[in-house]
Amino acid sequence: VQLQASGGGLVQAGGSLRLSCAASQRPVSRYAMGWFRQAPGKEREFVAAIRSSGGPTIYADSVKGRFTISRDAAGNTMNLQMNSLKPEDTAVYYCALDLAPILSTMRTATAYDYWGQGTQVTVSS
Repeated sequence: VQLQASGGGLVQAGGSLRLSCAASQRPVSRYAMGWFRQAPGKEREFVAAIRSSGGPTIYADSVKGRFTISRDAAGNTMNLQMNSLKPEDTAVYYCALDLAPILSTMRTATAYDYWGQGTQVTVSS
């Protein structure tokens, strides 16, 4: 499986961005997909995850109410709509795929089997 993340960029605080992650080489609709982010000098942290197309979603407390994760009907593309962005959201955002999704572990980076290359999100104050 290859994951290709896109949609990052530079935005002012309060603005919006939409990230996408496309999976290729095999269908992934029944697996969980998630977003993580890593700011300079910090550890990679969980942002949001969705267990399957239309399935349950979970969010980090820091983004709840501002970010929305979704997948297309086929389940091979995942999106992250980010609204009301803050400077502290600045990071490289990574998408990931979990082949054995268990809701209780979907916040943990080590649970994921495949990773995309990352896309930079910069929020200016």
